[in-house]
Amino acid sequence: MSTQSTNAAVLFGIITILSLLRSDCMAVETDENGSNRCVYTRQQMQDRSYQNLTEVPSGLPSDLKYLDMSHNSIPKLGEAALSGLAQLCFLKMTHCGLEEISPSVFNHTPVLKVLNVSHNYLKVIPDFSLKQLIILDLAHNLYDSYQIPESYQDLQNLTRLYLGSTAALSVNSNDFNPLTNLSLPHLEFGAGIQWQKYETGAFAKLKSLQKLSLHASFCDDFRMFDAVLRDVNKTGTTSLRLITVFPDNCNITGNPFKSLRTMTSIQSLTIENTWINSSFMEVFLKNLWLSSVTDLSFVNMTYNEDTPDGFQFRTINHTFSLRSVTFDGINHYQYKYPTFNMSFDLISNLEYLKFSGSGMNILPCKLISVLPSLETLDLSDNLLIDTGFWWPGCSYTSVFPKLKHLSLSKNRFQSLLFIAQQTHQMKTLKSLDLSFNSLKLDGVHPWPEQLKELNLGNNNLGNGVFKYLSSNFERIDLSKTGITTITQDDLSPFTRLTDLYLSSNQIQVIPASLKAPALVSLYIDQNAITSISKEALSGFTSLQILKAGNNPFTCSCDSFWFVTHLNKSLLPDWPLQYICSTPPSYAGLSLSGLNELSCETWLQATVALSVIVVISGITGLVFYKCDGVWYTKMLWVWIRVKRRGQKRSHMLQNVSFTYHAFISYSHHDADWVDNQLVPSLEGTGFSLCIHERDFVPGDWIIDNIINCVESSYKTVFVLSEHFVQSEWCNYELFFAQHRAISVQQDSLVFILLEPIPTNSLPKKFLRLRSLLRQQTYLEWPKDERKQQIFWASLKSMLQMGNKSMVLKDVALAISDMAPLITNSAEELPVEL
Repeated sequence: MSTQSTNAAVLFGIITILSLLRSDCMAVETDENGSNRCVYTRQQMQDRSYQNLTEVPSGLPSDLKYLDMSHNSIPKLGEAALSGLAQLCFLKMTHCGLEEISPSVFNHTPVLKVLNVSHNYLKVIPDFSLKQLIILDLAHNLYDSYQIPESYQDLQNLTRLYLGSTAALSVNSNDFNPLTNLSLPHLEFGAGIQWQKYETGAFAKLKSLQKLSLHASFCDDFRMFDAVLRDVNKTGTTSLRLITVFPDNCNITGNPFKSLRTMTSIQSLTIENTWINSSFMEVFLKNLWLSSVTDLSFVNMTYNEDTPDGFQFRTINHTFSLRSVTFDGINHYQYKYPTFNMSFDLISNLEYLKFSGSGMNILPCKLISVLPSLETLDLSDNLLIDTGFWWPGCSYTSVFPKLKHLSLSKNRFQSLLFIAQQTHQMKTLKSLDLSFNSLKLDGVHPWPEQLKELNLGNNNLGNGVFKYLSSNFERIDLSKTGITTITQDDLSPFTRLTDLYLSSNQIQVIPASLKAPALVSLYIDQNAITSISKEALSGFTSLQILKAGNNPFTCSCDSFWFVTHLNKSLLPDWPLQYICSTPPSYAGLSLSGLNELSCETWLQATVALSVIVVISGITGLVFYKCDGVWYTKMLWVWIRVKRRGQKRSHMLQNVSFTYHAFISYSHHDADWVDNQLVPSLEGTGFSLCIHERDFVPGDWIIDNIINCVESSYKTVFVLSEHFVQSEWCNYELFFAQHRAISVQQDSLVFILLEPIPTNSLPKKFLRLRSLLRQQTYLEWPKDERKQQIFWASLKSMLQMGNKSMVLKDVALAISDMAPLITNSAEELPVEL
């Protein structure tokens, strides 16, 4: 056996150490990628899974866009089940025991784009029309036929369709007729069982198919498998994924992949969850060698050596198209390393190679490392250590001559210093992935100048990690490395840094002093950041992507600029991942709902002023409509009376009057005085002096007026147009005014019985005009409700009187004026 063959045998023996088997279920990506088809906020999501519901609950928000009803008990989706959900975009109802879907139920959801009703008991493929539907998952149900309803020909936007039922045992040629004119790029088909019948031409109807994932077993009928491959070739499919195509312990005979040679459109072939023995591998690789496949993947493969000499493969004189090979999960249950005898030329043109989940702990000398065209090597999820990858027993003359990308993620590497030293052997290496290891910062060593990208994520390195990195790095991933702070001293050496990943750390604040002019993308999600200020991002002048979601944001004015002014096109996870953490009243709410009013001072002032103006206007209108002016005047009169009564109470402590008030009025107003004024006041205990009743017969009129004025606590003038025309009323006003000036300043009370225009007052009543301007008067209202206030105000003015004593000094003071009054009386007109 040649040296290269021996190395190959060692390699394949090492990589087949036992690894965990994966589930053989079809990998449905609807939940992940499907939800991204819809743009919604957290408030527009409802997760009602695992709630023992028997129907879709009523009263859901009308703007709901995402609804998950999985793992409930809902046997039927009735016609009105989704009524009121016109904006629903994503609906998931898996594991609900769903048996029936009404054809008209989706009339209420015209914009539905993603529908997942897999893992139910649907007995027929449901018939409905959703013109905006993009992803439809009907896999793992119980329909007995793959006959597609005619309405599906209207699903012009459908890009991904999942079909699979354990009850459907045949595929008929006309099953896919409604999909013939659709541009359906991706179909996942089958439920992992073996079909009883496949009619030729069925898959050939899917003329625009680009990717087919076939989940079916063909162990006992390779002719059916060959017919399927021939039909798939007619569709122009470029990617074929075969899941459980040959189950465990399947006795493979003949050449089931012979049609692969003529399938010129197939570029990518994936064989998943399949048992493969060494004899079949020889036949398979021969077909692969003669095909146009460039990308080959084995996922969760179980390899069995059924030939005594192991795998034997001789070179065929034919151009080999294969450029990419993936082994993701390889299982070998025999108690010896498998033997591979194959030409090195078979893999010499590989550009991409992945051995993942194989249990590899040593990299064989001069095998993978000398592949002349290899640009990407992925050895993630293995058992490699520092000296397992760089084996001291190997003498290297040339190491990975074209390698650009190396992934050593999820292994057992420890020394960052050792790795930095060894990577200098790789002259073309540009990116290195060391995430999910057990790295330690054990020393500083220069990194290769050509190395531009380094991933150290998920290693416990701490804040000092920046000192161990190269200033030439353009892309650094330090996610979940225990970083708590980041400073300008940390970033200043990296003048070429364009991408920085700091996700899942304990960073609490982004300092305003940070400057990274070349930085294009910054990932700071899942940290302890409560707010991001404008100053914190001012130093990132070239920033195009900022991922900062899933932080404990504070919904306060500190976050106002970030919410309202930052260009949201920078945030790929906005607004769904931006949730308020504090204060408690905002916890769980979207940061996008931060109230602009509460943070803009000028806006607060504007709104407050507007509210004040509106309230003032409404209050003024109500005040005017309800005669507020009049009520205010009455209140002012009452207040003034009270204040004056208190100020002058000491002047009248020993004073007593015969009457509470002398009433001065025109005889034309006698009816109002007799019927309203006198009964209202005297009926409540007030004593009034009325000239018609209380003047002393035989005394001169002037004497009667003087005696009544000086014997009364107040003089009440009933003003009207008749009053200002009366000469005697003028004299009564004159005497009362002089008494007010000399003895009691507030002894005059004016009742305006009716409006008197100021310009209608005679010249002899100029004093009255002056008094009415200076003193508050009572206006007789027509409204009965207001009359009660009128009487209350008037009575409060007269309550200071006490008629048990007569003030002689007042009488003397007024009698001193008698000569003046007499002279004035002699000048009265003759008609009086």
